[in-house]
Amino acid sequence: MAGARLPPAERIANLRRLGAKRQQGQEAPRIVGFGGRAIRSISSAMSRLLLALLLVLLAPLARAGESAPVRSPQATASLVAAAAAVAPGKAVELGLRLRLAPGWHGYWRNPGDAGAPPEIRLLAPEGAEAGPIRWPAPERIPTGPLVSFGYEGEVLLPFRATVPAGLAPGGRLAVEAEASWLVCAELCIPEEGRFRLELPIEASPRADAHLAPLFAAAEAAMPRASPWAAGAALQGRGGSLTLTGEALGPDSVKAATFFPAEGGLLDNAAPQPLTLKPGRLTLGLTRPEGAPMPASLEGVLVLTDAGGQRSAYAVSAPVGAAPVAAAALPLGRALLSAFLGGLILNLMPCVFPILAMKAMALARLSGAARAEVRAHAASYTLGVLASFLALAGLLIGLRAAGIAAGWGFQFTAPAFVAALAWLIFAVGLNLSGVYAIAGPVGAGGALARQGGHAGSFMTGVLAVLVATPCTAPFMAAAIGTALALPAPQTLAVFAALGLGLAAPYALLGLVPGLAALLPRPGAWMERLRQGLAFPMYGAAAWLAWVLAQQAGPDGLALLLAGAVLIGFAAWALGAAQRGAGRGRWAGRALAGLAALGALALLPGLTTAPPPAAEAGSEPWSAARVAALQAEGRPVFVDLTAAWCITCKVNEQLVLRSGPVQEAFAARRLAYLKGDWTNGDAAIGALLRAHGREGVPLYLLYPAGGGAPAVLPQLLTEGLVLQALRGAG
Repeated sequence: MAGARLPPAERIANLRRLGAKRQQGQEAPRIVGFGGRAIRSISSAMSRLLLALLLVLLAPLARAGESAPVRSPQATASLVAAAAAVAPGKAVELGLRLRLAPGWHGYWRNPGDAGAPPEIRLLAPEGAEAGPIRWPAPERIPTGPLVSFGYEGEVLLPFRATVPAGLAPGGRLAVEAEASWLVCAELCIPEEGRFRLELPIEASPRADAHLAPLFAAAEAAMPRASPWAAGAALQGRGGSLTLTGEALGPDSVKAATFFPAEGGLLDNAAPQPLTLKPGRLTLGLTRPEGAPMPASLEGVLVLTDAGGQRSAYAVSAPVGAAPVAAAALPLGRALLSAFLGGLILNLMPCVFPILAMKAMALARLSGAARAEVRAHAASYTLGVLASFLALAGLLIGLRAAGIAAGWGFQFTAPAFVAALAWLIFAVGLNLSGVYAIAGPVGAGGALARQGGHAGSFMTGVLAVLVATPCTAPFMAAAIGTALALPAPQTLAVFAALGLGLAAPYALLGLVPGLAALLPRPGAWMERLRQGLAFPMYGAAAWLAWVLAQQAGPDGLALLLAGAVLIGFAAWALGAAQRGAGRGRWAGRALAGLAALGALALLPGLTTAPPPAAEAGSEPWSAARVAALQAEGRPVFVDLTAAWCITCKVNEQLVLRSGPVQEAFAARRLAYLKGDWTNGDAAIGALLRAHGREGVPLYLLYPAGGGAPAVLPQLLTEGLVLQALRGAG
């Protein structure tokens, strides 16, 4: 395991170039020695003796998770572990810790114009597998006319190793490694060392409280997956790197630097002029004479915001035309896809409870005049359209404020989930006859007169609210395109989505004779209405389960307490509707107080820690995907949420099926799960990078590296098995 080392011929050429710079009177680093034969600039033999004595005295003081250091006047190096104890067969995070003296620097995997990256080789124990170094984002380090890429101060270069499975708890694991590194200031000194760690072996891994934060800080400095579409244009000595997408613009980005992953492609010392427009960033690039032309420009883009905060992103930019947003559609196709997606949304599981309300509304229309049929259909359609346009306006406003929000974003808020659960529970109580929306509870002909146009409108509103946990075919690309368009076109796409959802009911307004085919109103409607209350109770119970995933047992307790208050409010209102005189006013007052009491519980809902990964899966991270691909394993990424019914149906019927699980095991496929239940910025960025604004999203990464295949939102066993055959 090693960082990329420059070929010997290229390293010698760099040294000659550095010597030529000095002969011309230009400052450049001076190289002293190679490998283990480096000539140390120690002032005297007494200094070396004192340094050796200090190392002997300080060695026993080293932490259990940190080796004895190798010290020089330029740097202090040690091998560190994030764990205070390791477990057989489990992974352990190790790292080379470099603490550089003021004025000295080390190097990144691409050292730039001169230098060499650190290398680490694990020697013991036998049977331990070590992964590659994971490189934190570097800094530009100018020295005379040259620019290097590296680190100053302190840096941790982490890598992951697997503890041999045959070890027994109670013993100690000896970890040994050799490393070499180059440190430079006005001169460059190659250094090397051998390190040893002894870690206790226990049944379960145990983190080192002192060193784990060091690894966490290194992980935070790692480049994350870029959420933006990228492209590069290279021609002759010039070129540019362009990124497009949300959160790019003069208000959010103040500086940008691109670090190429390979040397020789760009002139590292040349300036990179930055051009910013809303949703678009362009960096000017300069190329050396005779530089090769890559098919894709790989590297790390470091952005600095107005507050001076640095964020690093891994960029892979195909060389050619300027990029367009992923999965973007022409406006006409986006409108058609939105309409078809809304139409299919009527068949998705999350809309099933609303079918109860629709069935009652359809039954009421039986025998009504054509004008009445049209009016109710129009009221329902208007409720759907108003809700979709309001949702689109909210998304546009949030994104203008710099908040990333997509389809179903409101379900990431526990308070919204609780409020919707109470609303659906209240609708079920109404269908059961506990209270009436308007007038006393009756049956037969009296029931046919209830509801009114306000009821049809609110049925459309509720249909949209409960539809957002589901994503139907055609919707993903349409919504992803809509949110990348100007506001008027975004509203048009969401209106088409609403028309698709309302189409079956709106058809009654266009062809009112269809209502005549329904049975005539009668006493059977009361029994039907009461029976249809139970799908609503089932939907409320499902939302209670979702809230338990988000806010834990305490949140569930608040939800149930609120449900009791809502039930009391419905009973008091029903009693008031049946009563007379002062009793009616008292019942309404009690109902209002109980409802307010339930609403007062919403601020107490807090977000619990994310649930642990299920057996057979582990949490998603971009770094983990890259590491697994480097090991030659295919990776299946499942972006899901507890409130996404489509996700759960795919999980139970397809991903957990016997044939799919056997295919996963046969290919040593790694199953990573990204949980978006409570919202997550990194998962949101990954969704947008693939043209999606909501879950589910299924990505299948091939073994050995490469871009993922995007699977459809509705899975089948055959579809997944066919995709696996091409993933290695």
